[in-house]
Amino acid sequence: MKFVHKSSMKRYYFTYFLLYIFINSSSAETKQVVQTSDINHLKFLDEYDIPFNKNFKSTSVGGLSGIDYNPSQQIYYLISDDRSQKNPARFYKAKIIINKNKIDSVYFFDVRFFKNNVGKLYPNTQQDPSRTPDPEAMRYNPTRNTLIWSSEGERIVTQNKIVLENPAVTEISADGNYIDTFTLPPQLRMQATESGPRQNGVFEGVTFADNYKTLFVSVEEPLFNDGSRAGIDDSTGIVRIIKFNAATRKPVAQYAYTIDPVAHPASPVNAFKLNGISDILLAGKNKLLVIERSYSTGRLQCSIKVYLADISNADNINNVTSLKHHPSINFVSKKLLLNMDSLGIYIDNIEGVTFGPRLSNGKRSLIFISDNNFNFFEKTQLLLFEID
Repeated sequence: MKFVHKSSMKRYYFTYFLLYIFINSSSAETKQVVQTSDINHLKFLDEYDIPFNKNFKSTSVGGLSGIDYNPSQQIYYLISDDRSQKNPARFYKAKIIINKNKIDSVYFFDVRFFKNNVGKLYPNTQQDPSRTPDPEAMRYNPTRNTLIWSSEGERIVTQNKIVLENPAVTEISADGNYIDTFTLPPQLRMQATESGPRQNGVFEGVTFADNYKTLFVSVEEPLFNDGSRAGIDDSTGIVRIIKFNAATRKPVAQYAYTIDPVAHPASPVNAFKLNGISDILLAGKNKLLVIERSYSTGRLQCSIKVYLADISNADNINNVTSLKHHPSINFVSKKLLLNMDSLGIYIDNIEGVTFGPRLSNGKRSLIFISDNNFNFFEKTQLLLFEID
C-alpha cells in the first residue's frame, strides 16, 4: 500500500512500525535450520496481494521473482525481473508483517539497483542486449553480509540477429555493488547451435547450504543437449541442479532432476506451454524444496507443485555433456509435498520461496511470491504457509 502523505499519518505508521519491531525483536532468529523430519505437510494460512503497478521511490514494483528472509534484521529481499526496461535492474527491501497467522501488511522501505563489474547500472535491451541481465533469484549470506543473485542471460538466434549472453550467478554487497561472478560450468554457456541452455530457461532458483559454504543453483528447463522440454501426459524433462563452492565460486557437482509433464494442454494445442523449476530452498542436509511451475497458454492460472528433493544418492554429472545417452544415471529423488491446485484458490506465477519467522504457535512459516510479469491481469501474490 502507499503511505498517506500527511504528517499525522506518517507519525502513526512510523510509531506502529517501531512498536512492531520492538515487540518482535526478542524472537528474531539468526539462523534458519530446518530439519527434513519437520517438513511433512504445508498448511495454507493466508494470501496477500501487492497492488498492481505500486510505485516506490519512482520505481514500478512488479516482476518479483525471488524472495529471501533475513531473520536477524527481520527484513525481506525481493528481486525484480525487470530487464532495466521500466527502471534499472533492481531489488527491494521490505517488511512483511504477520499477525495472528495472517499477512497484515507489506512495507517497502528501500530499493537498490544492481551495478556491473565497472560500477555502472545495467543497460536495457535497446541499449545493449548482450549485457542486459534477466534477474530471477536472490539469497542473503549473513556470514559475509552479501547477496547472491542469478540472471538467465539471453539467447536470440535468427537469420538476421544473434545475441548470446551467458546466464550468471553474481555476488554483490547489500547495497547492490558488484563483488564477483561464479564460474560457469561449460554445459551452461549459451550457444548459437541447439546446444547448451534454452532462452529464458536457465537459472531460476538459488539456495545456500552447509552453513553458507555451498550454493545450489537450479536450471529451469532442460538444456538442448539433455533432451526435450516437458510436454503433456508422460512427456517429462531432465534439468540440472548445480552445486557451487560458495567461497571459491566454482562448480563442484551437478545433479539430474526429472521434472513433471506440463499440467494442462495449451489452447490452441500447439501454443506455448512449459513446466520447470522456478525456485529451490534448502530443507536439511542434502534436501531441497523444489517448486515446479507449469503454465499453458489459454489458462491464466499456473499449476504449482512443491517437492522435497533428496540429492544424497544422485550421481555427479559435472563431466557429462549430454544426458541423452546416459540412461543409467542415478537421479535426484523427489516426494510431493503440495499441489497448489488442491487449495481451491487462484494461484499465479509462483517464482520465489523463503522460510519466514516462526508463527505464534512456534511453527515455521513458509512464504511464496508470484511474478506478475508487469501484467494487469496477473497478481503479485504472497502466500503464507505453516510447516507441519
